[in-house]
Amino acid sequence: MASRGRRGGVPAHDDEQRCEEQAEQQSPAPQGPVLPPPPLVDYGVFMQGLVQAMQTQAHTQAALQA
Repeated sequence: MASRGRRGGVPAHDDEQRCEEQAEQQSPAPQGPVLPPPPLVDYGVFMQGLVQAMQTQAHTQAALQA
């Protein structure tokens, strides 16, 4: 704890790394099988689907209110 007092001589970058290391230590270990990374997302297709879903929801709400 004594090293916490000399913040003036420690660059911010080292301090950020120390915070990240502490966060990793505090987080619980993942349980179960380790999943592979998710596939890359085509954001154009994603946005088209999102817009279509929002339009469908708006039409459904308008039909229910009519």
